[in-house]
Amino acid sequence: MIDAARPPRAGEELPIDRLADWLGDRLGPGAVSVAQFPGGHSNLTYLLTVGEREYVLRRPPFGSKVRSAHDMGREVRVLSHLAPIWPLAPRPVLSCEDESVIGAKFYIMERIRGVIVRRDLPPDVAIDARRACESFIDTLVALHAIDWRAAGLDGFGNPDGFVDRQVTGWTKRWHDARTDDIPEIDRVAAWLAAHIPLSGPATIIHNDFKFDNIVLDANDPTRIVGILDWEMSTIGDPLADLGTALCYWVEAADPPEVVAMRFGPTTAPGMMTRAELAARYAERSGRSVDRIAYYYVLGLFKTAVVAQQIYKRWKDGLTKDDRFARMILGVRAMAGQAARSCAAG
Repeated sequence: MIDAARPPRAGEELPIDRLADWLGDRLGPGAVSVAQFPGGHSNLTYLLTVGEREYVLRRPPFGSKVRSAHDMGREVRVLSHLAPIWPLAPRPVLSCEDESVIGAKFYIMERIRGVIVRRDLPPDVAIDARRACESFIDTLVALHAIDWRAAGLDGFGNPDGFVDRQVTGWTKRWHDARTDDIPEIDRVAAWLAAHIPLSGPATIIHNDFKFDNIVLDANDPTRIVGILDWEMSTIGDPLADLGTALCYWVEAADPPEVVAMRFGPTTAPGMMTRAELAARYAERSGRSVDRIAYYYVLGLFKTAVVAQQIYKRWKDGLTKDDRFARMILGVRAMAGQAARSCAAG
């Protein structure tokens, strides 16, 4: 689909008058209007129009108490350093630390126009599936090849003990957000803690690399023109980034409950398998993927916990977004897939 903005969801409207006052002379004259991009489950994304000019505004979700997962300043920092050297990173325009303006910190960035694919390939857009897969994984390799120190991102993350901290941190988040008894999650957490691999050299990682976070060229949908949603980016083990991408990569042969929660068109004819993606990553990056099964399970585990955090917000009445009521099904599906992968590994 060509990503289209809609009227904001109930309870997620922005105070236009206060926002327009704050913008004042920052973006020049022009009537201010706001619409909302409907996709995404974490930070909220709006189309901000000022006169004839279009921008994108990002803010944390309403009711979230997990501040570390919705750090607006973090997104601004990484994009400010990447945009000048990597054209796929959107350019930040303004940021606001004053929560009285719209009720939260926020930032504004340039809008990158193109095709954003959600669950299915657009019926009116012809896409060479294999070339799209190659472009997908090659872009991840290119991100990992960026010299993050030269880009000014020294100190952006702490790569030492990265995987250990991921397992410990996401296990704690699971216990903090737990609402239902899902024993597979506890088994997976124990398995991850017992099998932590030795990481290679750290890279910048996106940490949420999937189809609906990339923007495709409308004239050549196998060409990626933008990468969105940098809220979880850091410096760490690049195989963890690949594992997260693979955890979103549902195959047609996966169990039905896993196929039902797919995030992208990865079950379409001609799409690569997870094994093929990993093999291409190894070929293009020169990194060994011998332990990729571990990172795949880690990706499933942390994504299940993210879904659980979102579900808890809905269950506690902190959001009225009805999509979130079904998140518990995704938690169970990913937990089951992770547990089976542990047993196989």
